Amino acid sequence: MTRIHFNEVVTRDGFQIEPGFVPTDAKVALVDELSECGYAKIEVTSFTSAKAIPMLRDAEEVMGRIRRVPGVEYTVLVPNVRGAERALESRADELNLVMSTSETHNLANLRMPREKSFAGLKDVIVLAAGQVPVNVSLSTCFGCPMEGEVPQDEVLRWADRFARLGVRGLTICDTTGMAHPAQVARMAQALRERFGALQLTLHFHNTRGMGLANVLAAVQAGIVRFDGSLGGLGGCPYAPGASGNISSEDAVHMLQAMGYDTGMDLERLLAVARRLPQIVGHDVPGQVAKAGRSTDLHPAPGSVAELRRAFM
Repeated sequence: MTRIHFNEVVTRDGFQIEPGFVPTDAKVALVDELSECGYAKIEVTSFTSAKAIPMLRDAEEVMGRIRRVPGVEYTVLVPNVRGAERALESRADELNLVMSTSETHNLANLRMPREKSFAGLKDVIVLAAGQVPVNVSLSTCFGCPMEGEVPQDEVLRWADRFARLGVRGLTICDTTGMAHPAQVARMAQALRERFGALQLTLHFHNTRGMGLANVLAAVQAGIVRFDGSLGGLGGCPYAPGASGNISSEDAVHMLQAMGYDTGMDLERLLAVARRLPQIVGHDVPGQVAKAGRSTDLHPAPGSVAELRRAFM
């Protein structure tokens, strides 16, 4: 059956909005543990200014201390040329660039119009050429909480502009969890038809409880790469009350139960996920780490044996 590839984003997308700073030692140890779980990529951190994202102010130290496992790509988010220079000095395997397909969301989140974002990211792509591959994550592709619907053609237009610049991959993001499976299936088909030569990744949030359903719709439409966040950490400040990203371990569990090859060591991943609440100091949304796998059986109550004998 089809091989599915997972990217882990907890130490960047998850930790960046945590209320308390996650210690550097804990970040390094967590990345090292995740590196043994079978991920294709781990988005380790963000080379954004410490003033903008204080929770990731230790980006250089984390990148310098992690143990790099062959076969795992260690990617980082960069907002501009200066961030890209820092990332290259830290030996990032890939640069991940972000902008929104919604003008309002881009103004709110990045404090600039889309065209200005595009121009700045183009400079990063030029800088990275011949050094490391570039992935572009397009936010609010399935809807904006301020504008509403973002037309699929608008998403494809921005995707095409970046594809023409020679990026290796595109991540299509449901930033505030507005997507539904039928919409995802249409988007996935259009992406594969137009950008089949690129690494195509889908990034879902579970804001309205449809995260795993959207993953399944995308898989059935031929998408084989997904972002996930351990424990379901993360979220967006423009989706009040929202839960975070899809839980990596929940998505892996679902697909493995259905017979898909994820390349992931689920038992090891669940062991790491069960330690996450201690790292962040609060409960997390992920479910399988709490309930166990569907194949994990439990002893029957003692009364069952008596009933068996009574009805034999």
